[in-house]
Amino acid sequence: MREVIVIGSTGSIGTQALEVIRANPDRLKVVGLSGFRNLDLLRAQAEEFGLTESKMAVGPDAAAALVRSQSCDVVLNGMTGSAGLAVTVAALERGRTLALANKESLIVGGPLVKQLSKPGQIVPVDSEHSAIAQAMLAGKNSEVQKLILTASGGPFRGFSKAQLAQVTPAQALRHPTWDMGKVVTTNSASLVNKGLEVIEAHLLFDVPFERIEVTVHPQSVVHSMVEFVDGSVIAQCSPPDMKLPIALGMMWPERLAGVAQAVDWTKSHTWTFEPVDEAVFGSLRLAREVGMAGSTFPAVYNASNEQAVEAFHAGALRFDQIFDVIESCVSQHVPTAELSLAAVLEAERWARVTADSLIANL
Repeated sequence: MREVIVIGSTGSIGTQALEVIRANPDRLKVVGLSGFRNLDLLRAQAEEFGLTESKMAVGPDAAAALVRSQSCDVVLNGMTGSAGLAVTVAALERGRTLALANKESLIVGGPLVKQLSKPGQIVPVDSEHSAIAQAMLAGKNSEVQKLILTASGGPFRGFSKAQLAQVTPAQALRHPTWDMGKVVTTNSASLVNKGLEVIEAHLLFDVPFERIEVTVHPQSVVHSMVEFVDGSVIAQCSPPDMKLPIALGMMWPERLAGVAQAVDWTKSHTWTFEPVDEAVFGSLRLAREVGMAGSTFPAVYNASNEQAVEAFHAGALRFDQIFDVIESCVSQHVPTAELSLAAVLEAERWARVTADSLIANL
């Protein structure tokens, strides 16, 4: 029996995690919940799983306090955005297994987060990184030649820059294969999310950026691949369903039976792959540059994007201008000499203020 604290229990990842736990009461037990906006749902979840108010938390700081005070085996960090950093740090410092869906906390924390973690303590929940972790079991780390992340291409695959300037928030939220929250869905449409995932893959698996590639795979069945030095490519494939990587994140390295449907091989399938048009979707190129620069640049990339996404949905920014805001903030940023948690938080604050100023003048 594994005891789990679910952070972001009212969001997309959290509600699916509770579905997995609900279906496997002999293997998983909820011992803490944290939500942020839908407090009625949070209270209903707590009542269902028999939790007192002391095992509920509202907001990032309270969530981190819950992780520090409540005994558990696994912390599932399903929070959205860099606000999840406090929970990630708390889970690692308490020695818990961290099932990480909150990629932003690893990206902005970078080496600081890695220094806190023991080998195997962070288990990725993003479908792409879960796929890589599974595929890497086929060989030694020293035998890995490349990591190949797949991207659906989002709703604007094949669009020109001129077409991107005309898209609406409603269109950006119509992801062709995944059902996610507002920020992640918008980031998938702009490919900012894939840029963040490239940085995440580098940090999780210690593979240099020049050996991490992205290919567009609209069917979202091949979740990512690992190429080994002998030319073999190992892929993890399954119909799109986040419950599979969520369950693995909570149970790693064990698997739960019947979590998701497998590919139906009695039917015909066509899986296609194509290169990313980085001339149109510059966020992927910029993410690599930011990742290689390190320091507080990833924090600026992420925070400025979060501000731009909110402005886009508020009608204050065109979709194509999201990238312009990020690129301008990154180009203006002067990192501190020494990376620290305080430096990361200050860089985020600066990026948000600078992004807001840019948005107001566009």
